[in-house]
Amino acid sequence: MTSLPATKKLLACLFLALTSLGASAQSKEDATCHTVRFVDIGWTDITSTTALASVVFQGLGYDPKITQASVPISLAGLKTKQIDVSLGYWWPVQEKAVQPFLDAKQIEKLDPPNLSGAKATLAVPSYEYDAGLKTFQDIAKHKDELDGKIYGIEPGSSANAQIQKMIDTNQFGLGGFKLVQSSEAGMLVTVDRAVRDKKWVVFLGWEPHPMNIQIKMNYLSGGDAVFGPNYGEARVYTLTNPDFLTRCPNAGKLVSNLRFTTQLENQLMIPVMNKERPADAAKAYLKKNPQVLDAWLAGVKTVDGKDGLPAVKQYLGL
Repeated sequence: MTSLPATKKLLACLFLALTSLGASAQSKEDATCHTVRFVDIGWTDITSTTALASVVFQGLGYDPKITQASVPISLAGLKTKQIDVSLGYWWPVQEKAVQPFLDAKQIEKLDPPNLSGAKATLAVPSYEYDAGLKTFQDIAKHKDELDGKIYGIEPGSSANAQIQKMIDTNQFGLGGFKLVQSSEAGMLVTVDRAVRDKKWVVFLGWEPHPMNIQIKMNYLSGGDAVFGPNYGEARVYTLTNPDFLTRCPNAGKLVSNLRFTTQLENQLMIPVMNKERPADAAKAYLKKNPQVLDAWLAGVKTVDGKDGLPAVKQYLGL
């Protein structure tokens, strides 16, 4: 006959074994979660951050898939659960498109944003700023040096429309100026040429973008009424389909943990814009900056329930 202490010890061991088994089972998600379906809206910053997330998911043993689609199609895909995650809700630019889906609880927005401190407003090379062109009010004072031109991006953009409205209404005394519309690349070629020749130029700038590293530049203050406060401040949020976080809690934990900085994206966008494969650029960035993984992988497991951080580091060869 087994003694009472021995029986208690046996029961305690059995309890621990069952608890461990239960915890292991809870850490493993349904097989449908093993493929995480991202959408990339085709903007270089979102292409870059989506590549980062996908590389980390691969290191955890998941099978991430990326579909490139326009904003309206991406929102429809999230609503119908054909897409799991979008890292690309730019607020307030996309607010009118996204808010109806949020109000109807057809899409979930994660707080806080995955990127804060983004901005878009008029900018100048630093030598102009140092010479006194520091605000929107200063632009008209330097009309001759600027050749009466303000450089925007592609025709039809909302930013160009704001610039043209300033000109049409003579806001800040800009009535005699001309908006030069071009592609993003064309505008930056013009700015680069002006910087090389130390000529004066005022242009639409935004961050994140490699221009913030490649050009010594300053953003102009005083344009809150045109582009919004804090230099046209924007935030970028993560969107998921309505049941992703509850259906796939571990994958959802990683998605919820993702936080980026403008400096990170400025750097990562350079190789991506130079036609390097986004996944390769993402891996190279993570190898040089492995510290970002600590917060992203806090509380995150591999697809089979093991600790996530060492698994991803091993995957990256760290």
